[in-house]
Parts: sequence; C-alpha cells; structure tokens
Amino acid sequence: MPEQERPYTTTDQGIPAASDEFSLTAGPGGPVVLQDHYLVQKMQHFNRERVPERVVHAKGGGAFGFFETTEDVSQLTRAALFQKGKRTEMLARFSTVAGERGYADTVRDPRGFALKFYTEEGNYDMVGNNTPIFFVRDPQKFQDFIHSQKRRADNGLRDNDMQWDFWTLSPESAHMVTWLMGDRGIPKTWRHMNGYTSHTYMWINRGGERVWVKYHFKTELGVQHLVQAEADRIAGENPDHHIQDLTTAIARGDTPVWNLFVQVMPFDDAADYRFNPFDLTKVWPHGDYPLIKVGRMVLDRNVANYFAEIEQAIFEPSNMVPGIGPSPDKMLLGRLFSYHDTHLHRVGSNAAQLPVNRPKYAPVHSYNRDGAMRYDNPGDPTYAPNAYGGPVARPDLFGADPSWYAAGEIVRAAYEKHSEDDDFVQARTQVTQVLDDAARDRLVSNIAGHARKGVAEATLARVFQYWRNVDATLGERVERAVRGGGGVSNGTPAEPPPVGAAPGR
Repeated sequence: MPEQERPYTTTDQGIPAASDEFSLTAGPGGPVVLQDHYLVQKMQHFNRERVPERVVHAKGGGAFGFFETTEDVSQLTRAALFQKGKRTEMLARFSTVAGERGYADTVRDPRGFALKFYTEEGNYDMVGNNTPIFFVRDPQKFQDFIHSQKRRADNGLRDNDMQWDFWTLSPESAHMVTWLMGDRGIPKTWRHMNGYTSHTYMWINRGGERVWVKYHFKTELGVQHLVQAEADRIAGENPDHHIQDLTTAIARGDTPVWNLFVQVMPFDDAADYRFNPFDLTKVWPHGDYPLIKVGRMVLDRNVANYFAEIEQAIFEPSNMVPGIGPSPDKMLLGRLFSYHDTHLHRVGSNAAQLPVNRPKYAPVHSYNRDGAMRYDNPGDPTYAPNAYGGPVARPDLFGADPSWYAAGEIVRAAYEKHSEDDDFVQARTQVTQVLDDAARDRLVSNIAGHARKGVAEATLARVFQYWRNVDATLGERVERAVRGGGGVSNGTPAEPPPVGAAPGR
C-alpha cells in the first residue's frame, strides 16, 4: 500500500505522532528530553502490557461458536438456553493447568474446559475439565494441592516428590490420579477430548421441581490421546500444538462439535444414595443414571484478538441463570467465591464490562459503581431501596434463589458417610474393569516414569502402598518398575510436569 494511503500513527488520544523511529533529543546525539510525551506514553504502556497470568490454567486458547438445544428437557429446567430449538452464542477456553503461560501444550495434566453462554437471561458460565472428577473434595485443601504441583519455594524448580507427598497423604486423590496417569492424561488435541463440569448442579423447572445434574460434553471426533514419548516429541517441536490445531481446524472449516448429555438424579435420591453424590472425587455410574442428550456445541469462529478475547476472558461458576443452581458440593461452593475474586485481582474490578465478558443479550441493571476502568456508571439513584425509579428485584418473574434443606451444628468435618463411600473403589474399578491390558501397561509405565524422578524413599513407600490400595497387582507392578528402573514401555517413560487444576479461567 502506498505510504500516502496508510493510516497515520497517533498517540492513544488520537494526536498525530511526529516519528515512529526517533526520540526527541537535544541535538542528534544529545539526551532524550522528558517532553517527548509520545515516547513516554509508549514506554509506560509497554511496561504495563501484561496482566497477571492465571494462577492455574495459565496456558490456553479457545474459540467462539454456538450451543443448540436439540432435545426437549423443559420438564427438567426452565433455563432459556436449554429449551428445544434455542441457539445460543458462546465462547470456549481450553487450557493446561499447572504450568505457566509458556508451558508446552502436551504435558501430562488435566485440561480446563471453560464455557461462556451469552443468553438473554444473562451470561451462564461453566467451568470444568476433561475429567469428570477432581483430586480433592474440600476447598480447604485446594490451595495446598495447587502448591504441591507448582515450583518449589526455595529453588524455583518442579519437584515430583511434592506431588506424591500430597497425593499419598490425600487418599481421595486416587481416582483422579489414576485418570491422570492413564491414557487420557495427554489428549491428542483439544478437539479429541471430552469435557465435564465435574460438579453436581441443580436444575429447576417452571413448576419449581428440582433435580441434580452432571454435564458431559462428548466430542464427535472420539477421545484420542498421546503416549508419553509422542507427547514429549511434540513438546520439543511445537509447544503450542493444541492452540495451533484448534485455530487451524476452524480456519479450514473443520469445526469441532461436542454433544451435551446430562445425568439426572431425582432430588430425593441424594440423601440415601450408596455414596455421597456431591463428592467431586466420584462419578455417578451410568447404569444408575444414564446419559440424556440435550444438544450440541459447535466452535466455528477463531478469536480476532487473543489478549482481549482469551487472556482477559473470565469464567465464573457463580454465573448461573434462572433454572440452574448449585448443589451441596463443597468444592463448587468454594469456587463460587474463588473464581470471581481471582478475576477482580487479575483483570480488575470492572472486568465484567469488557466486551468478551459483558452480556450480549441481557440488560445490566446494577447498583455497582465506580472502580478502575469503569466507563458506563449507572445514573442516580445508585442505592436500593429507592423511590426514584431504580431497578428492583423481581423474584415473581425469575424465581427465588435455588435451595436445599440444610441444618446442623457449625463444624469442620467430612461429608456424612454413605454406605459405600470409599476413596479407592472407583479407581479400582477403572483399573480392573475399564482398562484393557495394554492400557494397564501404559498406566504402570507412566506412574513409574514419574515416580522415579526425585521422589524421596519415604515418599516412595507411600506411593507403592497408595497403588496397592487401588489394586494389589497394580501396586506390585509399580514397585517393580520403579525399583528395577523398568516397567512396560509406552515409548520412553519420561517425567511429566506437575499437574493440577483450578480457580480462575
């Protein structure tokens, strides 16, 4: 393009810039003068370009698309986006968990699966992973779990001993660690993994009837994964493999699709189900609560500005629209606070006003005001109640807060025991009944490859017992593989980086 047809450079206030190359100086070789406001503005903004990265889920990417409800589930929920034929714009963000923004996409780690639906009743956010379970069930342990997966405080290095120390002292982690060390620990691409909200939620229909639900997003491409050696090779060749794959696929018109299913538990079943249905370390057997199809999610538009639309995107499980509510899942209840709070710190007090985060099809009538970067303060009155025409709550239109009965003394305690609560039983079922011989071989190799790297002898003894508690044969095989340095090869066993999962997407 001829130079005379190109736009001219300006300051951030639209003032024409005198030069793109030269600072204002006292003579050609003299000192730079402070009055060069354009240079000063460029340097100041450059120094402030980066917002704090997410504490967890720092490395990720995503795309825009839509969700279409194809089935009639109106008898289960009144939520507008889940009415048959409804099509809702949305944003998805996928991520690794424990590593920093520059980390490789193909590490052994859970994958974040965060969704934002722009509904006419307000934004509905789902936060989840590519696993239907998690490592801990109480938010008191969450911060400690993440610290065990991060870098050491003394030397800044990653340490497998910290991970196994925490896991073996937290037996509820066994089910999730079995998933993680198995084949699904490294997805082939984001397009080849399922997504789960993991938590239990409440659905409420127009009659006020309540049920418990779990969400399952099933990829139409089928679940595919990488073995450790292949993942290590890709990490060296292209650490942004998953981000590039999604972007390239959408650009060529190969739009990924996930079908949404829910498991539905009648409200009263929860009280005396054989294990606690709100325990995040457990899955509901499909034989008890089969999958019910709801609709399909399609990602068909790449982001145009990664920083504005992915890095500054916020996802908050507290954003639930009428017809959807929380459950007594302790981890979920902790996250209802944690996610919003971390966004206030990371992006700012008015992060919800950014275009990617603000509702597209629902009006905002809030009494919140001021704060850094606010640009559309409400007019007076800015308080409630008032007699001057300000907005008022309308539970007659949208219903009261979702609720369940709870009573008891204020205590710090585990969930009340159900008849078949056990920290190892579902991990054992996975190993002995779900995995085939080849998958069990890879599981042993992955565990041994990780445990051989820097894990203290006292910790190793607990590692072997941890896996014996899952399955005696598996524990013996793991010990032989670690002690002998062998095991069954799935490629070259290598140390996967730390793993984790978490608040703030």
